[in-house]
Amino acid sequence: MPRKYKSPDRFLQPDPRFQHVLVSKFINCIMRDGKKQIAQGCFYDACSTIEQRLKDKDPLDVFLQAVNNVKPMLQVRSRRVGGATYQVPMEVSKKRQTALAMRWILEAVRKKKGRPMHLKLADELISAYRREGSAIMVRENVHKMAEANKAFAHFAW
Repeated sequence: MPRKYKSPDRFLQPDPRFQHVLVSKFINCIMRDGKKQIAQGCFYDACSTIEQRLKDKDPLDVFLQAVNNVKPMLQVRSRRVGGATYQVPMEVSKKRQTALAMRWILEAVRKKKGRPMHLKLADELISAYRREGSAIMVRENVHKMAEANKAFAHFAW
């Protein structure tokens, strides 16, 4: 009987406030040098800022929708065929979609300078929720690249 694939996230505990595993994973991505309390404070402060700015929206729903909006459907991967290297468009697995979305959101936040992290994070989550901002632009660029190279899709493995 074949073994079922078990996600390495099966040991990940949900976060204390929202009781959601994806929030816990995002907090772990924010974390630097093992300082989880600071990362949690940053995320929860961003959630309270989101709650103040979007009065009728739940911050958890805004976060989840922002991550879903940033998730890429396609990506390009380099594939060497003969002597040439082609950029081959491929579908992205669900787990990698989530990882890329969180990474792109945090990269966009960390590129902005001059403001506290929780305000930058709140801005980026709100803009991703509205399908705007830097993380959405990265997603659109990846999709454009995949669309431009769809002639090489038959090289996908």
